[in-house]
Amino acid sequence: MDKIATLWIFVRKHKYLITFAAFVVIIGFLDENSIVRRMGYASEISRLNSEIEKYRAEYEDNTERLNELAVDSGAIERIAREKYLMKKPNEDIYVFEEDIE
Repeated sequence: MDKIATLWIFVRKHKYLITFAAFVVIIGFLDENSIVRRMGYASEISRLNSEIEKYRAEYEDNTERLNELAVDSGAIERIAREKYLMKKPNEDIYVFEEDIE
C-alpha cells in the first residue's frame, strides 16, 4: 500500500507535467494529424513542387520546339539530324560522347 500512496502523491504533485507530457505524446506521435506526419507531408509537397517545376520547364522547351517546327521548314531536318542521327546518302556522321566525371 505504501508504493501506491507514494505513486498517488507523485501524480498529485506533478499532474500538470504529466498532462502536458501525455498531450505532447498524443499530438506529436499518435494522432492521425501528428507533427511527424505533417513534416513528412511537407517534404513530399516540396519534392512534388520541384517535380512540377521540372515538368513545366520541359513543357516550355517542347512547346518552343513545336512552334519552331511549325514556323521553320529547315528545323525538321536539323532536329532529325541532331536527335535521331539521320543523314543524307553521301554523308558520314561522327558522334562525340562527353566524359562525365
